[in-house]
Amino acid sequence: MKRRKFLQAVGAGLGAAAIAKPAVAQTNPVVRWRLTSSFPKALDTLYGAMDTIAKFVAEATDNQFQMQPFAAGEIVPGLNALDAVTTGTVEACPTAAQYYFGKDPTFALFCAVPFGLNTRQQNAWFYDGDGMNLMNEFGRAYNVHSIPAGNTGCQMGGWFRKEIKDVGDLHGLKFRIAGLAGLTIRKLGGVPQQIAGGDI
Repeated sequence: MKRRKFLQAVGAGLGAAAIAKPAVAQTNPVVRWRLTSSFPKALDTLYGAMDTIAKFVAEATDNQFQMQPFAAGEIVPGLNALDAVTTGTVEACPTAAQYYFGKDPTFALFCAVPFGLNTRQQNAWFYDGDGMNLMNEFGRAYNVHSIPAGNTGCQMGGWFRKEIKDVGDLHGLKFRIAGLAGLTIRKLGGVPQQIAGGDI
């Protein structure tokens, strides 16, 4: 085959593909999902990620797949986001798995473990160490399929009204912390408070 004829054939194929794409896109039904977040709009690093993902998904699908994020409390309270997906009230929820430690301690493994993995290690486990498969095998019992959509790392401390100088200073201290970390604080004499970001 001569080069000119080859380029004409490729050009004709690309032209046909460009013409066919809108026709195919128009035959697909528009998919609309509601996402109820555990976070308020004021927490842009957490809530804002869903705005970005929704925008990218819409752009990648010629607006055929539309996601509408809702802040904590707009559909359900922040700590009820998982239940809203499980029951089919909404299609998805940006949340932190550690919030659901009370349902099953396994949830904490997919979010934050005290003195556990750092951000890079957690992502390596998800993507290269079978973590996502384990997470979704576990999630079947709750009618959910999980996809990591950010990683803030493990909660390693807090902000305090007075300096913490030794373990005794934790005795009776109310501490906003969830999951396994909350059990650790309780063991040290603190009083863990599980409060979703949207409820602060």
